Amino acid sequence: MNRFIFFISVFIPFFCIPAVYAQDLFSGYEHLFTPPLQYTAYQANGPIHIDGKLKEASWSNAAWSAYFTDIEGDKQPAPPLQTRFKLLWDSQYVYIAAELEEPHIWATLKQHDAIIFYDNDFEIFIDPDGDTHNYYEIEVNAFNTIFDLFLNKPYRSGGVPLLNWDVQQLKSAVSVKGTINRANNTDKKWFVEMAIPLRSVSRGNKVQVPTNGVAWRINFSRVQYETEIINGGYIKKTDTLTHRTVPEHNWVWSPQRVVNMHLPERWGYLQFSTEKAGAANINMPLPTAETYKKYLWLLFYKQQQYRQQHKQYATELSQLNFPSAIEVPALNCQIVLVATGLQYTAIIQSIPGTDRWQIDQEGKISKATNL
Repeated sequence: MNRFIFFISVFIPFFCIPAVYAQDLFSGYEHLFTPPLQYTAYQANGPIHIDGKLKEASWSNAAWSAYFTDIEGDKQPAPPLQTRFKLLWDSQYVYIAAELEEPHIWATLKQHDAIIFYDNDFEIFIDPDGDTHNYYEIEVNAFNTIFDLFLNKPYRSGGVPLLNWDVQQLKSAVSVKGTINRANNTDKKWFVEMAIPLRSVSRGNKVQVPTNGVAWRINFSRVQYETEIINGGYIKKTDTLTHRTVPEHNWVWSPQRVVNMHLPERWGYLQFSTEKAGAANINMPLPTAETYKKYLWLLFYKQQQYRQQHKQYATELSQLNFPSAIEVPALNCQIVLVATGLQYTAIIQSIPGTDRWQIDQEGKISKATNL
């Protein structure tokens, strides 16, 4: 998957809605509103030594995630190799451990900020405030070579990756059950362990330490190439007709449902608990705001499609067949669209209540200050 190519896909919510809305408002977008996965991270019970071996008691008490699936979910076969992760945190770091089953471990890249997904790799995507802008990506291969970057906004909105951005004071290690680049034997798996400083993923001068129940948007990806052994070495398979490298597999924690990791609204939820590792691993309820945001995303996708067809954005909700009022169980709100052909802002307002959220043509979602 080329991470640097703008991607547009036709994209519908999973919450309960009346049949008229399900048929008329959401038809054709269901795959982009399947429930993202959730993971609760508990606090470490003591220091974590980053060596890739996960020997600390805190790691033993932390729950493994669900095994990874194809990036398109159940539309594609389940990955033949298992991948999973677990998380911990404290006042300074978010700790990530990953286990990647692999009978043939190989790597080629050793220079920091090389394009690591040209090798098999493990990738982390983090959007702490969930606005889909100003997010972070970290990639690592079996040599523990790091590629880290910052994006001001997704590629679909013209985002440009800041490749010279680094996770300052990142700690990482890889351990291998097997041997790297030795094709005459069978390996078992490799482990990644990281400590990501909260300071490095905080905006402004203040370290943003999560409080109990805070949720980040996060996802994890594994890039896996098909290889063959030639002259005692691993070579990526090529298509016999085009002679091009066979496209890599993309296996992820929370399915994107399309082949594009840079849809942050499709990432999973990382929820922080101030309980120590070993507590019951129960996902906390997500904020009510996440339900409102789904309607805004639906409107965004409809605007994307409208612009493709008409070369401009819709200026009226009626052009999108989108209602100005939503009345469903436990949710009553109105939607206002302020737009020109070149840009727009859509605002959703709870009734009654003071919850107001907005989205613009770049997919930036935030609290609205007024209607």
